[in-house]
Amino acid sequence: MRITKLEKLKRLTDENGVIAALAVDQRGALRKLLGEKANEKALVDFKKLTAEELTENVSAILLDPEYGLAATKARKEGTGLILAYEKTGYDAADQRRLPDLLPQFSVKILKDLGADGIKLLIYYDADQPEEVNSIKKAFVERVGAECAAEDVAFFLEILTFDEEILDTGSRAYSKIKPRKVLEAMQIFSDADYRVDVLKVEVPVNMDYVEGFGTEEALWSKQEAAEIFKAQSDLAQVPYIFLSAGVSAELFQQTLVFAKEAGAEFQGVLCGRANWRGGAEAFRTSGIDSARAWLAVEGRENIQALDQVLQQTATAINLQQ
Repeated sequence: MRITKLEKLKRLTDENGVIAALAVDQRGALRKLLGEKANEKALVDFKKLTAEELTENVSAILLDPEYGLAATKARKEGTGLILAYEKTGYDAADQRRLPDLLPQFSVKILKDLGADGIKLLIYYDADQPEEVNSIKKAFVERVGAECAAEDVAFFLEILTFDEEILDTGSRAYSKIKPRKVLEAMQIFSDADYRVDVLKVEVPVNMDYVEGFGTEEALWSKQEAAEIFKAQSDLAQVPYIFLSAGVSAELFQQTLVFAKEAGAEFQGVLCGRANWRGGAEAFRTSGIDSARAWLAVEGRENIQALDQVLQQTATAINLQQ
């Protein structure tokens, strides 16, 4: 019997209808955390270890099929599976940052590997020429159609950027980030793209919000709250936040802030904020040290995040 996309989406949510997912699909970024000399075996081993230790209290795990297939088998029973479809990174010499897929995979192949959901990451700058952005829009449409044909949930991850300001953590980029995030979200909420869940950035850099960071504030708490609410109001499909490598504590504080602002987000796909310390232990002291860190601090991060999600996230409507 064919399992529908809606049933697969249910597999990716917790008992409250919230997506509490762990992201371990990093490839280039993980290699840097494990050390530049990290080989393929190190990436495979760390992903498998993380799945073993941290999937007890998550609704789903996001992995890549390049180094994460062993981890798919190591996840706890009942944990949903999302597999990444895109090649990692982008050509730094090409300012367009065009997306590309893993050539040896298709949505059907990923589904046959056990995927309940497919994740595609795109880099999107609303200020790029339309001849560039039209390529990205058509690309997303094709993947959305492929996911619809195979009845798997389509997760679209959007990372915004600017051609002129390369440091997305800088004050200069932080000033324009809200507009870029909101415009991208509005575009890809359109039904033509068949996106089931948007995985998006927090719309403001919290380091520049009054009372959060050490930098001179760009926004008062009220101004930042209005941006979070505007993001929520624009969403025409469920959306979840990515952690973007910030600390576990700051990410949790941000979710509480979003809730208080009136944002109705459906959960998170959180990666490094949960397991970064394990990667550092793996690099400096080996796999046993990494396991010990993940078993204690990593699980504490997951449990604390789960408690925050219970108070802040809004359930996905699974009655459609």
